[in-house]
Amino acid sequence: MFILIFNQLIKMLFILILAFICYRIKLLNQEGNRNLSNLLLMIVNPCLIITTYQTDYDAKLVRGLLLAFVAALAAHLIGILIARISIRQNGNADYAIDRFSSVYANCGFMGIPLIYSVLGSEGVFYLTAYLTVFNILSWTHGLALLEGQFSLARLKEGLTSPMVIGTAVGVLLFFLQIRLPEVLLDSMNYVSNMNTPLAMIIAGLSVAQADFKKIFSNFQIYWVSILKLILFPLAVLLFLVGFKIEYTVAYTILIASACPTATTLTMMAIRFQKNYKYASEIFAFSTVLSLVTIPFVTFIAGFFL
Repeated sequence: MFILIFNQLIKMLFILILAFICYRIKLLNQEGNRNLSNLLLMIVNPCLIITTYQTDYDAKLVRGLLLAFVAALAAHLIGILIARISIRQNGNADYAIDRFSSVYANCGFMGIPLIYSVLGSEGVFYLTAYLTVFNILSWTHGLALLEGQFSLARLKEGLTSPMVIGTAVGVLLFFLQIRLPEVLLDSMNYVSNMNTPLAMIIAGLSVAQADFKKIFSNFQIYWVSILKLILFPLAVLLFLVGFKIEYTVAYTILIASACPTATTLTMMAIRFQKNYKYASEIFAFSTVLSLVTIPFVTFIAGFFL
């Protein structure tokens, strides 16, 4: 698994570097980044999820999916506990951003292409459980962190996100064993194949806008990134090993947990008038650092899973 992850991340790194160069030479700008993000979020990811569920009914897949839901919930609760213990509120005006950053992962934009490349459709099938838990908790616990209060209206917004809707449609088609027409399914597969390059182009454009001189001088970003990329996934690994979670489910949850800070944080910080520049700095730094830490975590996991 380590070799597969490492090779895939190298390929993704080349795409990220290409996007970085495109931004620097002004071939693409922030408006292009926003448009590509919308395309990936609204069209490509839901297509990939729906096509993943276009498979024969299998009791093993259903059991694995239910197990993935439980493991995903446990993983997030572990992250919330670690963040609460490790990041203090006193004297830290951005403690909410720090806690959010250390719990919620970029499991959609980065997790989907990475897991699809090493675990295939079955991995993405189980990843939908992690994505659903992520959306529910980020729009309840995560939002309560940023706003200081819980809102049913915001939860509704999270539950109506494209990936949650795509998962619901996919699950419905799977259990009813409704197959899409071959022409439509092939077209959706073509769209789904854009997932990895688009995700890394978006990441590269975001990283290109970061002020790394400022980032490298902020040691709090180092601490938050260590929590998110190393301590959190290793704690999740202990849970997965302790409860003897099935191999494919375990690696899906582990890789999703090891992904860098969620892009959702920056969007929420802008929307709710928090320190969005600081949020984007954590995202950029953790994204670059994850190219090293994800192989490290999977290498450690190889001795236990």
